[in-house]
Amino acid sequence: MRLIAIEEHILPSAVRDAWAAAPEPHDPTSAAADGGENGLRLADLGEGRLALMDEQGVDVQVLSLTTPGLHNLAPETAGDMVRRVNDLIAQACARHPDRFQGFAALPTPDPDAAPRELERAVRELGLKGALVCGRTRDRHLDHPTLRPMLAKAAELRVPIFIHPQTPLAAVREANYSGIGETADLALAAFGLGWHYEAGLQWVRLAAAGVFDELPDLQIILGHWGEVVLFYLERMSPVFERTLNLRRSFTDYARSNLYVTGSGMWSETYLQRCLDIVGPERLLFSTDFPYQYKPGGAPRRFVDEVSLDDAARAGFAHGNWERLTGQAG
Repeated sequence: MRLIAIEEHILPSAVRDAWAAAPEPHDPTSAAADGGENGLRLADLGEGRLALMDEQGVDVQVLSLTTPGLHNLAPETAGDMVRRVNDLIAQACARHPDRFQGFAALPTPDPDAAPRELERAVRELGLKGALVCGRTRDRHLDHPTLRPMLAKAAELRVPIFIHPQTPLAAVREANYSGIGETADLALAAFGLGWHYEAGLQWVRLAAAGVFDELPDLQIILGHWGEVVLFYLERMSPVFERTLNLRRSFTDYARSNLYVTGSGMWSETYLQRCLDIVGPERLLFSTDFPYQYKPGGAPRRFVDEVSLDDAARAGFAHGNWERLTGQAG
């Protein structure tokens, strides 16, 4: 069975340099997460990456720029860098068309440029959608200036993957500090804060009426729905009573959201997501290289999880191919 992994990251050295030169404040997790062996794997778009894919049993990786993307750069720098990143991803896909596909990075610091770059990436480069890290400094994804970018994704019928990033410094200070330097960073980032950050962006899109305005917009959340999906039974009636929305949050989850596991091999979480969004909205991913471990766990999880044949094929490749217009 063909296995397509959709959250598989890269990090060119030029982006590292741009992060270092960006206006303060810098994201504190990039140096910790993207150095050493991970750094080498993020930079490799050739034989080393392909060998690890083979070892995992992964046929196709959908490549994307790792967090925090280009959201914290100055607008003019982001515009130049995003074209370089997207061209690089497209070149890797052209060299290995049977092994790589790609998500575009977008220059969200320049909202006018973002929809143009998305259209270029999809129509000219053949990329399958975009990955964004939710908030752009203090501007959330539902901000009116970013609506044209979302509208362009809906028009092109391509998904937007909302990836986690570290909360703002003020939020870290208020909610995630006081234990100790290492614990504070872990709590604010990959331990918890990252995931609330990403999940909150989807909640805000729904609460702001974006899915009413753009019913064809499709969002992907990793880590089995970034925490908030499991609270849908609470959120849905609360927002139905307080907001003038056309549909319930449950309906938005079943019509505007896809969910992937990001290398978290949990059948319990998968089954809960299956109950919420249905089998046609589950996607597979390994969160390469961060969750890579030898031993072939990705293929084994797909082979052994309790799904019927149709749902297993959809999870492994079919749902992604249908979402991105590749289904025959």
